[in-house]
Amino acid sequence: MKKSWRPQTKLVHAGSLRSQYGEMSEGIFMTQGFLYENSAAAEARFKGEDEGFIYARYGSPTNAMFEQRMCALEGAEDARATASGMAAVSAAILCQLKAGDHIVAARALFGSCRWVVETLAPKYGIDCTLVDGRDIAAWEAAIRPNTRLFFLESPTNPTLEVVDIAAVADLAHQAGARLVVDNVFATALYQKPLELGADVVVYSATKHIDGQGRCLGGVILSSKEWIEEELQDYFRHTGPALSPFNAWLLMKGLETFPLRVRQQTASAAKIADFLADQKQIARVIYPGRADHPQADIIKKQMTAGSTLIAFELKGGKEAAFALQDALDIVSISNNLGDAKSLITHPATTTHKNLSDEARAELGITGGTIRFSAGIEDADDLIEDFAQALAKVPA
Repeated sequence: MKKSWRPQTKLVHAGSLRSQYGEMSEGIFMTQGFLYENSAAAEARFKGEDEGFIYARYGSPTNAMFEQRMCALEGAEDARATASGMAAVSAAILCQLKAGDHIVAARALFGSCRWVVETLAPKYGIDCTLVDGRDIAAWEAAIRPNTRLFFLESPTNPTLEVVDIAAVADLAHQAGARLVVDNVFATALYQKPLELGADVVVYSATKHIDGQGRCLGGVILSSKEWIEEELQDYFRHTGPALSPFNAWLLMKGLETFPLRVRQQTASAAKIADFLADQKQIARVIYPGRADHPQADIIKKQMTAGSTLIAFELKGGKEAAFALQDALDIVSISNNLGDAKSLITHPATTTHKNLSDEARAELGITGGTIRFSAGIEDADDLIEDFAQALAKVPA
């Protein structure tokens, strides 16, 4: 693979391995273990003198192809594929911390991510401070002598707030800490956290990478040194590895990833503009619009908007449910980044377990909706919203 290749070319060809049969579509190596020619070869493999595979929990050819293809897209040195996005988040955070350490995290996180840092980590003696991710002074004020990790997602789930990744990375490094970024909403096409100073990037590959509602998956990307020194033993002994079949599905998803995401983004931008003009809607938040609260940061760190839109209905939960139930094309689901357009009511689903106060802090009301644009015709989606909104009181 040439480094000069553009993303859509890398995502078709990068990391490919072929067996002696010369297959065009990458092979699925459905095996738990691997054979050794002799006892000395087995010893060399376990000593790390031979780079071959040992056991599917540690790695496999199919997983390696997916990992290297993600590295080519992200610009990372190394990666490990996991069984889900939350397996990636948990591993990336917990592998590098111990009792007595301290996390500073943005409070605007996906519900399960927030549970890991706010509820799970303290059970193991790891303290956590949640801050308004948009406020750089809040990050700085939260730093302690034992702070070892900063964690954020940008744009955030579900309200699409944007955090200044470079500024947070600078603070983390000044404090002797590392920055982990969940980059799902921006995708690797539109935002490069490692180039902005982040140390580790995580994805739920379930979303745009598969993007067709077929399988779960996750991936952690960083430097080869961090993977080997911090992640590898955790990964090897706790077993969050992705199945080879799912790795193959995700590779196939990567081949069409740019085509899908670019169309979804173009549709999302068009739909966001339509929604902003509707009398039933109080506000629309979309990273591609000039009225986004962090538009200046978006220009600095993102090359395009997102496939996601957040908007708020004036009529609260009743209006939100009425809209969702009246849609014909758009499906109600808690997933996102799918080829099919999906709509979610965060207050009663993805962020249901947060307190009323916590949801209010994040700007999640009864009328808040998260919309994930699919690859359907944008005009059909707009017409679907128009007929549904006609059934919602102004």
